[in-house]
Amino acid sequence: MSENLIRIKDLRVSYKTDFETVRAVNGISFDLNKGEVIGLVGETGAGKTTTALSIMRLLPFRTGRIDSGSIEFKGIDMLKVPDSEMRKSYRGEKIGMIFQDPMTALNPVIPVGDQIAEAITHHNKEKLNKAQVESRVEAMLELVGIPAFRKADYPHQFSGGMKQRVVIAIALACEPDLLIADEPTTALDVTIQAQVLAMITELRKKLGMSMILITHDLGIVAQVCDKVAVMYAGELVEQGTLEDIFTGDKHHPYTIGLFGSIPKLNEETDRLETIDGMMPDPTCLPEGCKFSPRCKHCMEICKQSPPVEFIDGKHRIACHLYAAHESN
Repeated sequence: MSENLIRIKDLRVSYKTDFETVRAVNGISFDLNKGEVIGLVGETGAGKTTTALSIMRLLPFRTGRIDSGSIEFKGIDMLKVPDSEMRKSYRGEKIGMIFQDPMTALNPVIPVGDQIAEAITHHNKEKLNKAQVESRVEAMLELVGIPAFRKADYPHQFSGGMKQRVVIAIALACEPDLLIADEPTTALDVTIQAQVLAMITELRKKLGMSMILITHDLGIVAQVCDKVAVMYAGELVEQGTLEDIFTGDKHHPYTIGLFGSIPKLNEETDRLETIDGMMPDPTCLPEGCKFSPRCKHCMEICKQSPPVEFIDGKHRIACHLYAAHESN
């Protein structure tokens, strides 16, 4: 039986200012076993990055807050862990994160080797001396395909793809149990994307890590993930195994819309399909199903009541459409 690594239950996160409240994550639940990869998929604004920042406890101090729910990592409720303990024992050591934009994730005035060394030193002050830290830095650079002698170079001396490799080296420096990759290939061209994905997959298997991959690219999910969770307006509208999502015969209308926007090699078309409308305003979410204003199958109940979850094994779909079919 697989060992559970992280379990998120009914997580709700909001951003509050003097003028408005943004309901960014609205009661999501999922779990991840050791060695597994789950893909969080959805449009910009769905709440994917907020979920990741909640796990790392890196929400903006003044505005971001976790309203309710739990995040258990190896059986420990992360929301009850003191900030000092998060810095000392969890961030970087047990949970690593590849941030979305390598341009802003790296300090422009510090050599990349020193930035990798900082992560290693912080979690191994009593275990490694300076020479051992330097050796570890060189090994990490070589691991991600960067020559060790470039440890003295600054971020501006690297290309976008190489910067991302440095960010990956920092995230993996302490060999964490869980890696959170927040759209790690978004800013890269297609060729470099493929190289970085292949490298992340190889390193994950080599180090035996679990991973939460945040992306809007279903093609990447098909290559890398074991499980998939589709997010919309801060909710999980569908989740299941890779086979459930890619080959199953039942899907949430939003998931169908995402698949419809992917170009097909065996079909000629003048224009890709789109999902009508836009993501709802998170300060004023619609009643009932959050997708109802854009859904082609919208019924009256969809506008009034939250969707009932249809469950088939590990496959879950939050949609009145399937609940209605099941009751007939």
